[in-house]
Amino acid sequence: KHKMKNLILALALVFGITTFAQERKMGKEDREKLTPQERVEFQVKRLTKDLDLTTKQAEQVKSLMTKKSEVREAKKKEMDAKRASGTKPTAEEREAMKTRMQDEVTSLKTEMKTILSAEQYTKWEQNFEDRKDKMMEKRADKKGNKGRK
Repeated sequence: KHKMKNLILALALVFGITTFAQERKMGKEDREKLTPQERVEFQVKRLTKDLDLTTKQAEQVKSLMTKKSEVREAKKKEMDAKRASGTKPTAEEREAMKTRMQDEVTSLKTEMKTILSAEQYTKWEQNFEDRKDKMMEKRADKKGNKGRK
């Protein structure tokens, strides 16, 4: 009986460690494989954890993120179609895209401000800026490495 108990305990321990090891953070490749709806769910879960959102806030954020995701996916399809046809955007179109993107960020910030408390919004905005800075650093690294290859 004692050996059986130890065997069961060892199996439970190994199973628990294996399960825990598999629950890792999602990398970029993992997120790219997600559907737009799954990406929204992932964002809402992350924000709920980071900002300690209430159920009502989580529902509002999910609705907002779903709406933003649909717009983003439509624009992505449009850009992919242009890219596939070999059409490059003109300087005016690039400037219009930049302005549209800035407007979307402003809109997102405004809507998040209405959903979150002042403390949550401050933390969200800081996280937003940190992610933006990291993205810009990665983009700069890619551009810098292209010339060295």
